Amino acid sequence: MPGRLAHTLGIDFGTSNSAIAAVASDGLARLVPLEGEATALPTAVFFNAEDRSIHFGRDAIGLYLSGTDGRLMRSLKSLLGSSLLQEKTAVPDGLVSFQDVISRFLSELGNRAERHLGGRPRHVVIGRPVHFVDDDPARDRRAQSALGKAATAAGFGEVSFELEPIAAAFDYERRVGREALTLIVDVGGGTSDFTVVRLGPARAARRDRADDILATSGVHIGGTDFDRKLSLEQVMPLLGLRHHGPQGREVPGAMLSDLATWHLINWLYTPRMLQQAEQLRVNYSDTRMHDRLLAVLKQRLGHRLAGEVEHAKIRSGADGAANIDLSYIEPGLGAELDVRAIARHLAGLLERVVHCAHECVRRAGLKAGDLDALYLTGGSSALMPFQEALRRAFPDTELIEGDLFGGVASGLAYAGERV
Repeated sequence: MPGRLAHTLGIDFGTSNSAIAAVASDGLARLVPLEGEATALPTAVFFNAEDRSIHFGRDAIGLYLSGTDGRLMRSLKSLLGSSLLQEKTAVPDGLVSFQDVISRFLSELGNRAERHLGGRPRHVVIGRPVHFVDDDPARDRRAQSALGKAATAAGFGEVSFELEPIAAAFDYERRVGREALTLIVDVGGGTSDFTVVRLGPARAARRDRADDILATSGVHIGGTDFDRKLSLEQVMPLLGLRHHGPQGREVPGAMLSDLATWHLINWLYTPRMLQQAEQLRVNYSDTRMHDRLLAVLKQRLGHRLAGEVEHAKIRSGADGAANIDLSYIEPGLGAELDVRAIARHLAGLLERVVHCAHECVRRAGLKAGDLDALYLTGGSSALMPFQEALRRAFPDTELIEGDLFGGVASGLAYAGERV
């Protein structure tokens, strides 16, 4: 990155992926390469039990999927505001709280930025969703406080926050040639956030933008919720979900529900949970399904299964359909996922997200037709059924797809330069 050391890092700490940006001497924000040339780093931490090392990002996921003995943690952001955040969990080095794991991840982001920039800026602006926790302001404040403490423990001297959709607006504004009334649509791994904001070249120079932000809204639904729903509909029935046993009773679904939820998967590998899983066999008419469930738990294949669902969702957007490969559970086992199935399974979730978008416009005192553009950021905003739902809801408004994985980080860096 050319010129002086940046004053501020913008950190987009995401549920699924994270990114960092800094403003260079030419006044433009640039993303920091975090893993090779990649500027988006999966928010994943792997505690290697074989050599007591800690790994991050793709390296962490790769080691876990290769069969290296250890503990993988993903979707850490989902725990903010939860009572689980301060709980201790077992890793090869002993017991560690999930907040400390978040701090270690943020510290690693800082170290990688420092190597690239030639120094670590003291000030960091971290993105936050409109709501960490829906309809609970006290828990929401605790979530931000916990993330701030994790950043301070990671070695950042000055920590401030900016709403993620507002950060995305600051990034998009650099490419706006005229004043525009814009709905920022930020759909990440854990939340969907919206901002109605006035953008334009003349407004970009203002230090105080409070009057330009007309409304915000958010809902705790994102890509990991989409993945979970698709897993429950397409994969978990192969392991017994909604299956009826010899007495006509349905197989208890709590364990299968947890197996479809990224941040709960590790809890299923304890001896107590394995024993409970084995005791479920009497509930199965088709015991092959139970064999599959036990194979997933005993071989610790839960994260791989969740990853296969996520990758099939992404591939189906490009190709129209994708196979979910489950042959590592049972030879020949798999499930098909196509765009129509995604739209059908996710209809309820997408309706709630689009309703939140309409609510943001309503709070701004506007109608859908008053908007000049919808600007999309966040990896999950690329989902075709979601974009189609937006087009139906805002038929007369241009849909602009921005930098899905880097726009928020760049906007956070610009926000830091204003300070």
